[in-house]
Amino acid sequence: MTRLLDVENLTLQFDTDEGRITAVDNVSFSLEAGEVMGLVGESGSGKSVTAKSIMKLNPSNAHYSEETKITLHLEDGEVKIMDLHGSKELKVIRGGAISMIFQEPMASFAPAITIGAQMVEQLMIHTDMNKKQSKQMSIDMLDRVGISDPATRFGQYAFELSGGMRQRAMIAMALSTKPKLLIADEPTTALDVTIQAQVIDLMKDLVKEFGMGIIFITHDLGVIAQTADKVAVMYLGKLVEQGLVREVLRNPSHPYTKGLIAALPSLDDLDTPLTPIPGDIPSPLERPPGCVFHTRCSANLGARCSTEVPQFSQVVRGHTVACHLFDTEGAK
Repeated sequence: MTRLLDVENLTLQFDTDEGRITAVDNVSFSLEAGEVMGLVGESGSGKSVTAKSIMKLNPSNAHYSEETKITLHLEDGEVKIMDLHGSKELKVIRGGAISMIFQEPMASFAPAITIGAQMVEQLMIHTDMNKKQSKQMSIDMLDRVGISDPATRFGQYAFELSGGMRQRAMIAMALSTKPKLLIADEPTTALDVTIQAQVIDLMKDLVKEFGMGIIFITHDLGVIAQTADKVAVMYLGKLVEQGLVREVLRNPSHPYTKGLIAALPSLDDLDTPLTPIPGDIPSPLERPPGCVFHTRCSANLGARCSTEVPQFSQVVRGHTVACHLFDTEGAK
């Protein structure tokens, strides 16, 4: 596979009425073409902010560090995303080389404009197709994602479609420009399990067909196990563990990753009580020093965890963890 995306030292802060807060802290990862990376963690861990940073979609009160580098590798050369400014330059990545699927499509489709009109407008902005060609491409893509009678659905509004159909229509819209990178921000959370399975199968098929890379954001480890090639675990704006999905899920090394897996319900023993991670994720305004997880960690080593930021260590090839416990005792 060929390299598609490099995110290096991504640090992002926001100005608020309470002061400047850190939402993402020194995050680095890479993605290959045709690869699916799962980005997991609790609500408030910085997953969506990280994803939006790749398209520079964060609001005007966002501040990126000077060390932040985001590079998109395209066939005709590299795109240094942090060097892009203004809507004209950003059009290369926003809806062009990169597309994004959001959790709730009703909040993404304009309610007073038909699905088809929005798809056509996007294609006419990002491609050299005329209106007739754009309409045909849109109908074809709606058909490809499994929407019945796509020509009729093309002329309907978002509220006229079921939740599953809206999500499929959003996927069709995101894929119609044939992006190199697809960011899927919890695209199955609002769907019932049968539709979830259909959407996951659809995305797998599209990866094989188009060879695109996907960043799949979710808090559902079951979905990640079925979808992703590798996984990155986030907590309070920091990556704490990365690796091949089966390796990380079978051999979790960070206490937070272990906690997420332990919190999953067991179908083998329905009487087993759930095991939540103790405490709550801190506010970014009260960001803990040292390891950001030490305030909730049952394996806390004391002063070292509360003062020293852990660096990534290799568990096995391709599997890394940022934890002082691992530094001290080795792989579990």
